[in-house]
Amino acid sequence: MFESPPFWMYFAGFLLVLGPLVTVHELGHYLVGRWLGVKAETFSVGFGNELIGRTDKHGTRWKLSWLPLGGYVQFKGDMNPASIPNANAPIEPARHDGSFQSATLWRRALIVAAGPVTNLIVAIGIFAAFYAIIGNPVVAGDEDSRMVGEFGEYDGVSPARDAGMQLGDTIVAIDGDEIDVFDDVRNVVLINPGTQMVFTVLRDGAEIDIPLTTARVDEIDGFGNQSAVGKIGVGPGRAYVFEDVGVLESIPLATAKCWEITGMMVTGIKQILTGDRSIKELGGPIKIAKYSGEQLSLGLVSFVSFAALISLNLAFINFLPIPALDGGHLAFYAAEAIRRKPVGPMATEWAYRTGVAFVLIFMVVVTWNDVTSLLPFG
Repeated sequence: MFESPPFWMYFAGFLLVLGPLVTVHELGHYLVGRWLGVKAETFSVGFGNELIGRTDKHGTRWKLSWLPLGGYVQFKGDMNPASIPNANAPIEPARHDGSFQSATLWRRALIVAAGPVTNLIVAIGIFAAFYAIIGNPVVAGDEDSRMVGEFGEYDGVSPARDAGMQLGDTIVAIDGDEIDVFDDVRNVVLINPGTQMVFTVLRDGAEIDIPLTTARVDEIDGFGNQSAVGKIGVGPGRAYVFEDVGVLESIPLATAKCWEITGMMVTGIKQILTGDRSIKELGGPIKIAKYSGEQLSLGLVSFVSFAALISLNLAFINFLPIPALDGGHLAFYAAEAIRRKPVGPMATEWAYRTGVAFVLIFMVVVTWNDVTSLLPFG
């Protein structure tokens, strides 16, 4: 029987995840902008009409708005919160008057990049704290963790064993990509359900290529959430232990963890584009609220871990080169640096229109996925 948290926990979890993460994202923009001499006219947590607010001595209006689905910082000279240039207010390039558009190219690029970079730093900080406090889970013993110590079955089938893999084999590569530890095997297979792959194993000093198709396993958690994952039915045969990690050592470990998760995100997007995964697996604000409440009900560690994943997702999405997102602005700045002049106003306008349309369509799709996945539809 699946358990569901009380309704208030979904609402609280959603606000506790997105509220702080969006705020620190926008604070990244604001603080770097202020450091570089760009005036912020508005800093809003949420969209829509203002609920409460105040204007500080620098002329910035800090406000809380009624729709808690994001936030923004609007700099002087912006036409709107997306920092689209105001064509009706041209500025002499040689004179910096505190507006965003009059700032030099490298200043604008730093200000825009500061938001997703802040989210990335938050994710790294959370994972680093976990490594420093709890430790790094590693396979016990001095033997190579990539060595196959046991086989498992899914519906009576063990893909690795049935393909010819043997106990004592050491998995050294998958599809030509080198494997360092057993966790690499698990993570690569996990994101590739029902996929033909070639595993290179070391047996008696010789490398052997073993082609196999990963099993597609539908896993259901205690809340009824279902996800398709890949399995090949191998294990290290030894238990995991937590290895003590120093504070300084935890940072590169956390950075590597974020890089690994980002790679899984990229793979997931590729699979959706190629049809290997359904677009229905994408989720929006309703699913974020659902998962937030569920993770909050499991305790602080689970909830903070989930917040780290969402923060990393925010960084990743905002770095995509889509106009109206931070990555789109950076793409225009890169073009400006190469061309040594800004992209033309007509091209800029149509690019931003297309970007906004894409984002709106994406939001409609993920919201529809959210709604149809709930009872009585899902």
